[in-house]
Formats: sequence, C-alpha cells, structure tokens
Amino acid sequence: MSSLGELRSIALARKQGGAKERTRTPDNVAGYLFLAPWIIGLVVFTIGPMIASLYLAFTRYNLLQPPEWIGADNFVRMAGDERLWNSLWVTLVYVGVGVPLQLALALAIAVLLDRGMRGLAIYRSIFYLPSLLGGSVAIAILWRQVFGTDGIVNGFLAWFGIEGTGWISNPDTALGTLIILNVWTFGSPMIIFLAGLRQIPEMYYEAAQVDGAGRVKRFFSITFPLLTPIIFFNLVLQIIFAFQSFTQAYIVSGGSGGPSDSTMFFTLYLYKQAFELLNMGYASALAWFLLIIIAGFTAINFWVSKYWVFYDD
Repeated sequence: MSSLGELRSIALARKQGGAKERTRTPDNVAGYLFLAPWIIGLVVFTIGPMIASLYLAFTRYNLLQPPEWIGADNFVRMAGDERLWNSLWVTLVYVGVGVPLQLALALAIAVLLDRGMRGLAIYRSIFYLPSLLGGSVAIAILWRQVFGTDGIVNGFLAWFGIEGTGWISNPDTALGTLIILNVWTFGSPMIIFLAGLRQIPEMYYEAAQVDGAGRVKRFFSITFPLLTPIIFFNLVLQIIFAFQSFTQAYIVSGGSGGPSDSTMFFTLYLYKQAFELLNMGYASALAWFLLIIIAGFTAINFWVSKYWVFYDD
C-alpha cells in the first residue's frame, strides 16, 4: 500500500501535467489558425481540383453541357491517338536531352564560381536571372526573335558568309531551340550545386593534393561522389519541371505545336484538347496519364539512385 507522501507526489504530478496540457491548448489553436490559410488553399486549389479532374477523366465533357459518364473510354482512346504519342515522344526527347545538358552546365558554372572569385554575388545573380525569366512569355517571345529568319543567330552567321535558316519554322531544328532555352535557364540548379559544394570539407582536397591528385582527379574522386545527393535532387526536380514545360512551346510555336508538330509538347497537346477542342474529359485523362508518367520516372530515379548516389555518413 502506497504511503501518504507517494500519493501526494502522484497527485501533484497529475496536477502539473494537466496544467501543461491547458497551457498547450492555446498554442495548438494558434498554430492551427496560422496553418488554416495554407490548409484551405491546399484543399480548394489542389486536392479539390484533383478529385474533380479524376472524375472528369471518366466522362465526356465539353464545358457547355453536363459531364456524361463514359467509363474508361478516354483512356482507351489514347492507344490510337497518334498525335498524343508524337507529343509524348517530343517531350521525352526534350527531357532526355535538355535536362542532362542543363545540369552539366549548371555544375560546371557552380564549380567555377566555387573557386572564390571576386564579385561572386554579382556573378551568381547574373547566372540565376535566366531561371527567373526562362518560363516567362517575354523570354519566349525574345527567343522567337533570336532564332527567327531575320533573328540574331542568322545575323551572326551572316558575318561569316553563312546563310541561316528559319530555326523555329524548320522541323529539324525547332525542338533544338527549345532545348537551348531550357539549358539556358540553368541558374536554379546552379545555386543548389553551389550550396552543395560549399558543404564539402576542404581537408579532403588538401589531403588529395598532398597525395599528388590533380584537379580532374580531385573532382571525380571527391567532388562528384560527395555531390551525388545534390545531383540526384536536381535531376528529379528538373525532370518534373521539364515534363510540365508549356509556355516556351506555346509562345515559340505560336500555339500550333511547331512545323509537323515538332514542338508539340504533351502539355501543349493537353491544352489544345481542353481549351481549343473542348474535350475537357479527354484532357483530364491526359493530365492523369502525365501524372503517372512523371511518377514512374521519379520512382525509377529513386530505385536507380542506390547504385550511384553516395551519402557521407
């Protein structure tokens, strides 16, 4: 049987615990109130539209009449849609070529800036600026002027007696101009690479230098392995962004998808189905198909990462 002192200690502990709970309650309420705008925005502008889109993916809907349930017909229709598969191929080429080139350039510039040059903040801002403007309508219009028939590129080639071509109107080069635009917006991954480089201990390089390792050897033996988590992060992020690219293709091609659909990105084809042809149900199915594709590429990247990404424990 417990003594009187022990009972008093237990009662006091319970009283103090209850007081702590009472003091926590107002804090919790305040926290939820601060989170409320974000939660409301998430439900209204993200989760709600996603649920609606999933429902519309199984309907025939033209924005003018109520949705008509048709089951999986929209997904079956995709199998025979040649223009859809062409747009997917164009997007895959854009992602497969543009993303590696962008990351390679971003890493090279980051390594160069990491060498402690004067005016680092200025150079960093200059290189980051294209990432802020790369997805804007103004830059896309500028790109049309740069690669147009009478554009800057052809004007430069004329100095050497080379006759240029309509880079945007040529189906063999139109997609290449958009890939160059994507590579040009390397600022965002560059900043992330630069932050990762600053986290590598200097003693590793000093030890390698004492052993006689040159710059190339130090890069592939120290920098690259320790930077692989950052490379992986940028890779996943830029692949997702590249699959969602729309403004560049829409403005540069004038909304037509370019000559012979050479710049018909998946997102541009989805847009045309939804707002030009008013096939909103089919467009919703395309959106979910794109989500599955992006999720698949992300899952593959995570699975493959165990073979080349090294974490410094």
